[in-house]
Amino acid sequence: MRLIIIGCEYTGKTTLAGDIVSWIKANMGAPLLGFHDHFVLPFAEGPEPDVTEEAQQILSLKPKLLEKYSRYMIQYHLNDAFYGDDHHLVINWYYGDAVYAPLCYGYGGHDEYADRQHEARVYDHEVTKRAPDTVLVHLKASPEVVRQRMAANPHPRCILKDQDVEKVLQRFQEEYNRSGIRRRFELDTTTATAKETFRQWLRLMDPHFTPADRARLLTHAMIMKDATS
Repeated sequence: MRLIIIGCEYTGKTTLAGDIVSWIKANMGAPLLGFHDHFVLPFAEGPEPDVTEEAQQILSLKPKLLEKYSRYMIQYHLNDAFYGDDHHLVINWYYGDAVYAPLCYGYGGHDEYADRQHEARVYDHEVTKRAPDTVLVHLKASPEVVRQRMAANPHPRCILKDQDVEKVLQRFQEEYNRSGIRRRFELDTTTATAKETFRQWLRLMDPHFTPADRARLLTHAMIMKDATS
């Protein structure tokens, strides 16, 4: 299964990805499966406060260096090692860079060097050529609900600012609309619980399961049936 899950912060991307991983493990028997959620600068990973200093160092880089660093992270996840696995799940990936780079980091604006909107379409082409079964999932919510979630559960190192909520929601919508990935759908989490969002994902995902996905589902179901009989 190849998924790119995109959307503004606080729309439920990471929660959905975690639920998908749990479902794949339970229904396909996939070992050690995870997802990649480290494409929005500063990319610092690990528990707080261990990575705070690292994050500050990254964000102190000049835009030209940030652009190179970001480009490396995006390109790295296109390599054969990832596509050799049965599953490849990424959150925001190059779509996040197209939205946030010009707004927050000073590089990649429209008609500038390394224009990230242009680069996103180039990556779309590469992804569909390498993995035509890739499905794009756009999560969205109303600005009011995004702000409520921001206030109730602030994320560490979150780059989303209150005054930018509408703009970021709009930009993700634009990137979704312009995407060259044709296998895609949207989920509105404004009033949906995490369980409801997952059930809707499963329903909308069903037409996009590949023969290999369905074979894994069937094989795992038969193994589990034999184990309990």
